[in-house]
Amino acid sequence: MASWLFGLAIFMVHLVGILSAVLALLSSRTSQGAVAWIISLITIPYLAVPAYWIFGRPRFYGYVSARGERDTVLRRILADYRTRLEPYLADARSPDVRAVERLAMMPLTSGNHAQLLIDGKATFDSIFAGIDAARDYVLVQFFIVRHDALGQQLKEHLLRAVRRDVRVYFLYDEVGSRKLAEGYLRELADAGVEVSPFRSSRGFKHRFQLNFRNHRKILVIDGREGWLGGFNVGVEYLGQHPRHGPWRDTHLKLTGPSVLGLQEAFWEDWHWATGEVIKLCWEPLVTCDECQNVVIVPSGPADRQETASLLVQQSIHSANERLWVTSPYFVPDQGVQDALRLAAMRGVDVRIMMPEHPDHLLIYISAFSFLPDMVRAGVKVYRYQPGFLHQKVILIDDAAAAVGTVNLDNRSFRLNFEITAFIPDRGFAAEVRLMLERDFANCRRITYEELQRRPLWSKIVSRAAYLTAPIQ
Repeated sequence: MASWLFGLAIFMVHLVGILSAVLALLSSRTSQGAVAWIISLITIPYLAVPAYWIFGRPRFYGYVSARGERDTVLRRILADYRTRLEPYLADARSPDVRAVERLAMMPLTSGNHAQLLIDGKATFDSIFAGIDAARDYVLVQFFIVRHDALGQQLKEHLLRAVRRDVRVYFLYDEVGSRKLAEGYLRELADAGVEVSPFRSSRGFKHRFQLNFRNHRKILVIDGREGWLGGFNVGVEYLGQHPRHGPWRDTHLKLTGPSVLGLQEAFWEDWHWATGEVIKLCWEPLVTCDECQNVVIVPSGPADRQETASLLVQQSIHSANERLWVTSPYFVPDQGVQDALRLAAMRGVDVRIMMPEHPDHLLIYISAFSFLPDMVRAGVKVYRYQPGFLHQKVILIDDAAAAVGTVNLDNRSFRLNFEITAFIPDRGFAAEVRLMLERDFANCRRITYEELQRRPLWSKIVSRAAYLTAPIQ
């Protein structure tokens, strides 16, 4: 009897492995991923089946269904808000900008002002001043929040806002902020702050969705001012970490109708996490004299398209003179690699800026597997020297720039919820160019000879590490 039950158990495990392999064949995000999962699920189902249901799911299915609920429950609010935006819609004459609008499923709006915030002090001084000026509500969303000195400052500003009868909504990623003390969250909640984790694995049906993360950094004040970019909340982002040293990052402050796009992304995430429909101001406001056009591009694993990857590819294809990209985690898929090489072959000044010293060793090692081919094709690769580089910025010719949370890796392209501001404005692009020129002056350029001199063992390790890119 025992042997019969054991045999049945073995049969069931292999059956589940085969069924999971069929699902991987039909739905995996990449062909390489599909092949890897199919072989693993059929040959070693005891290990591969649980790994697949945690790391291999192609879409955030719960969020997809919640988005459908939003289309019925919240349709009136969203339709009314979009109607109010109509006087501020900009004419996207360029087909490149129209493509970004369609990817974002959000409009290009006029009447905005985008302010670059370079490094930690400028960013958090601006954020804290915004919180202190709030009159109605504050929306706060970060991937990482620490209960260190900077986290305490954020908490104190939020508590002071609550004492002024300002509504505060605090959303955090439960994995990114896994070390955040319960006492920190309890103190906020006890004071009246609405606190919630993102809950990627909310409910029984979605309990395996641990690999999907909310990497967005959004802060909105009264629907009138908004912030997004590379900064999380921790003293390392101020350059106060002994291992990372000085921290180079870029954030963005927005005013104008585009702030409502940031607000909509937070609103949708909050609805998924809590089921609540929070009452917000959806009235566009213009306060700038020299205004800019902006498209807010939310992206994530619930999208019908691979929005983040397509946004990067569209940026590459639209460049005629220069394409400068900064990313701390640079392990793009084959499509993006090919597009970068082709752009360099067309004569575009393609530059990639990456950190010299990594904080994620596996991702750092993976890049060496494809960098020789990119450098040989004419792509210029630079390593930032003074400290850790964490900014996520793209400059396209002298015409447009993008600032946000998207890294050039599979996690940002397919597994994380991200947010980007795409700004087709020559004045803003000129500011970004000056900023990046200063950064390139603090870099060293990688040569093809340097990459080729690596020992054989290093080449083998980097290639093996690159095979894990679909789940990094």
